[in-house]
Amino acid sequence: MATLQKGLKTNRLLRSALSARYFGLVLNGTPSRSFFSKPSEPAYPGHYPLNALENAFMAVGSAFASLRDPRRGDMIAALGETTAGSSLSHLRDAMLSSPEGRRVLRERPSVNSETVDMDALRTLPEGSFGRAYVTWLERCGVTPDTREPVHYIDDPELAYVMKRYRESHDFYHCICNLPVNVDSELALKFFEYANFGIPMTLISGLFGHLKLDSVRRARLFREYVPWAMRCGGSAHPLITVYWEERWTQNVEVMKKEFGIWDPPAAVWPAPLSEALKEKRRRAKVAREKAEAELDSPVTQSSTSHGPFS
Repeated sequence: MATLQKGLKTNRLLRSALSARYFGLVLNGTPSRSFFSKPSEPAYPGHYPLNALENAFMAVGSAFASLRDPRRGDMIAALGETTAGSSLSHLRDAMLSSPEGRRVLRERPSVNSETVDMDALRTLPEGSFGRAYVTWLERCGVTPDTREPVHYIDDPELAYVMKRYRESHDFYHCICNLPVNVDSELALKFFEYANFGIPMTLISGLFGHLKLDSVRRARLFREYVPWAMRCGGSAHPLITVYWEERWTQNVEVMKKEFGIWDPPAAVWPAPLSEALKEKRRRAKVAREKAEAELDSPVTQSSTSHGPFS
């Protein structure tokens, strides 16, 4: 009976989310987007202007492509942008209402292996957010370099909001203690919808579970979705967090500050090939650097002429 009541409560939460937020955000669309006309020039590098009709076709096409192959990150990204509606404006408003969020909007940091010093994060104390993040990357076998660039958001500032959400996705995994697998990704998508209100996250959650078997699907909606809707809905707006300023902060203190508690225990997978490739790449770079130093004229000179020559 308790399980049935929990399931009914979860269903009510989802129906409320659908009616109150999803349809409003998707059907409202972007007010400035015309049905047939579109901006004549890109607003930023990589921008592909679309009119409302093209946007609709792109949304439908990317939705079908994403369902057919969930590994198509480009299609999932296109779905997120073409169905964003007014959700990005709401997220920007949240950032503008926070001193930390305003700094993010003003400075527009990026998250990738060139901007984040992974070696420095490895030297941080256990329990710090930076150490937890780099440990999560290595444990899950991923890198921060796999996020698709933004193409279909017309407003440059809103395009950055989408970029920031996308590049911070691994931070949400890390602080929620969720690995990279289908079950955990779906749980995080429901969490993101409750916290960010981006329609794509709800679409992914509602349709992505169809690829699970009955046992995993039952656990998703019995345990993970209730956690995601409650925790994500009550947590601090994570889009406002300047993660790069918090590397040294204790991760448990951060979770208390944000109002986040751990989800049900998840199964952590073996490292993915992506991380192994990155590990080999770093080793190759270090080896080539060492060889270059040995072959340099300064090194050769110091080797051929001893101190008593």
